[in-house]
Amino acid sequence: MAAQIGRAPQPTSDGWLTASPDSVGISQEPLAKMEQAIRSGEFKKIGSILVARHGKLIYENYFDGNGGDALRDTRSASKTITGMLVGIAIEQHLIQGVDTPVLTLLDKRPAKNVDSRKDKITVEDFMTMSSMLECNDWNDFSQGNEERMYLTEDWVQFTLDLPIRSFPSWEPKPQDSPYGRSFSYCTAGPTTLAAVLEHVSKMTVAEFARKNLFSLLGIERADWKYSPTGLAMTGGGLGLASRDLLKLAQLYANGGQWAGKRVVPESWVRVSIAPHARIDEQTERLLTDYILPAAAEKQTSAH
Repeated sequence: MAAQIGRAPQPTSDGWLTASPDSVGISQEPLAKMEQAIRSGEFKKIGSILVARHGKLIYENYFDGNGGDALRDTRSASKTITGMLVGIAIEQHLIQGVDTPVLTLLDKRPAKNVDSRKDKITVEDFMTMSSMLECNDWNDFSQGNEERMYLTEDWVQFTLDLPIRSFPSWEPKPQDSPYGRSFSYCTAGPTTLAAVLEHVSKMTVAEFARKNLFSLLGIERADWKYSPTGLAMTGGGLGLASRDLLKLAQLYANGGQWAGKRVVPESWVRVSIAPHARIDEQTERLLTDYILPAAAEKQTSAH
């Protein structure tokens, strides 16, 4: 399915409209330079590159020999898809809102390290990886490091059993941090949201995603990974074809619509890409100086 520069990618029945780069004002020269850099090894580990402009697929190429049918490991980008599913669940009134305490959605599941602050951990806390749990994938010594989670059978119980984290003097407390949250990269949090989605929807995550998201975008194949207890891994590893992964990006660029149909609430799209916790100053500048202005410009032109 490799595209020739200057020609439209191969049309299929998957819902993508296609066009040549020239037809939407994209020069062939930078695309040719990009391909040359990849094939010469300047850019490494590039499996596929797809480009959409004005809602049309204009460039598609595969560099690892697997082709367009291969399901790509989305790694932690799966967390974004989990966020989409949570937004849909809220729209369907299955979850009251992002400030809903997680334990109330899990029937007050008992846990170790009892602390009243655990009762206040919300859906948003897990989505933004800013809960009060001692959980940090970037710290090998953290009790909540995801590598320790994979050694246990029940990943949800692993998360809920974690103690409340401490804040040494050199780390700002949540109330002293931008947006009132203290970020700590914690895969266990979004992973636990799988149990929330299954509890409120009375169906598996895979079924809920297929019915409310994937089928509406013409996504027919999704390879979920599972915990030892059979819970879908909503913290990473979902396998999707490159075209389908780009559909999810286009969905958000369209404010939550695909092919003219509403899939994700527009208000949820806006909330999803707004800052909620500061990872670091460099990441925040990237978001506020480039990503958010580009999204706003896209929404203005779409309307």
